[in-house]
Amino acid sequence: MCNIKPGSALAELIVRAKLIIWDEAPMIHKHCVQAVDMTFRDIMRVCNELSTDKPFGGKTVVFDGDFGQILSVVPKGSRQDVVNAAINSSYLWRNCTVLRLTKNMRLLSAASSDEVSRLKEFSSWVASIGDGVVGGPNDGEVTIDLLSDIVLSNSGDPLRTIVSTIYPSYMNHEELSNCLHERAILAHTLEVVDEVNQFMMSLNQSQGRVYLSSDSISNSDLTSNGLAEIHSVEFLNKFKCSCTYNHELLLKVGTLVILLRNIDHSNGLCNGTRLVITRLGDYVLEGQVLGGHNVGHKVLIPRMSLIPSDPRLPFKFQRRQFPLVVSYAMTINKSQGQSLSHVGLFLRKPVFSHGQLYVAISRVTSRGGLKILVCGDEDDNRSDATVNVVYKEVFQNL
Repeated sequence: MCNIKPGSALAELIVRAKLIIWDEAPMIHKHCVQAVDMTFRDIMRVCNELSTDKPFGGKTVVFDGDFGQILSVVPKGSRQDVVNAAINSSYLWRNCTVLRLTKNMRLLSAASSDEVSRLKEFSSWVASIGDGVVGGPNDGEVTIDLLSDIVLSNSGDPLRTIVSTIYPSYMNHEELSNCLHERAILAHTLEVVDEVNQFMMSLNQSQGRVYLSSDSISNSDLTSNGLAEIHSVEFLNKFKCSCTYNHELLLKVGTLVILLRNIDHSNGLCNGTRLVITRLGDYVLEGQVLGGHNVGHKVLIPRMSLIPSDPRLPFKFQRRQFPLVVSYAMTINKSQGQSLSHVGLFLRKPVFSHGQLYVAISRVTSRGGLKILVCGDEDDNRSDATVNVVYKEVFQNL
């Protein structure tokens, strides 16, 4: 069940709602959807004083998303675990009607017939990667050939090659700040992302500030009294994972960052919003929004507290830090939902999860905005081919 009490303001809003739209639904674990279903049924039962067997208490829910993209992340889960966690494996799926989009809206913006033809060819190639129909029979993994005009040469320093391609003014900080909008380097591991971001930060010669988090054992942990004596603050500071903020955050004026939490929907400050830091304060940061309806607006970012939900941690601790991370590069998973004009896919190693390659190449709106750098290993030095991972069984009941 969700923590929504019948009679609360949120419960009243749910009762009055006629339509609920759930974006990027295939990324959600089916247990989350089922929890919402049970909560809605309970709220509607209390409101109407009768039980209902209708899904979501009779509310119409639209699940929006693409099953070719990244599915729910199951820590240390097998292929079967990932497929079984998808929403189309839930008991609710038999009550769903599948509707498909048939018109490519990008083609309508094309200025000429030649541009329409190029967009059609590129869109068909992207879709074929998402469906796993290129490169021969795909039963999980298959090597595919990349389009020749999007492949970068693997000679020289790969890091400088990908950076100079996506950020051509990267050696000039003043010019770089003008070309940050809708550009990003994508990688599939945090290690590669951190390497690119640290390199870009080193090019900014302005004075920076290091912000340290405040960590403590959470009061919600029933055993917090004993754990507070065992685990020192220095021990908690060393934790670094994708589900929480970094303990140490180095920022400079002009740094490109991305929000990790929803702060203010009305001002466009949501998880995934990209900003440029314009002022460094002691208690708040000032940033300029790069995209969306509020592009160009300056906003204030406060520190926020977060309790990591990683089940591998034997205790709960709280970290208070600015909900930001440097974002010249980002993971493929984090980029899902972004729409960019220039993307550099940096593959030191092949992708390892369903839909990662498809998500990365579908972030761009045109063929000319995509560049891929494949770093081959000792056994395979090919830079024009890479691995695509597609679990086709997830498409069976669509």
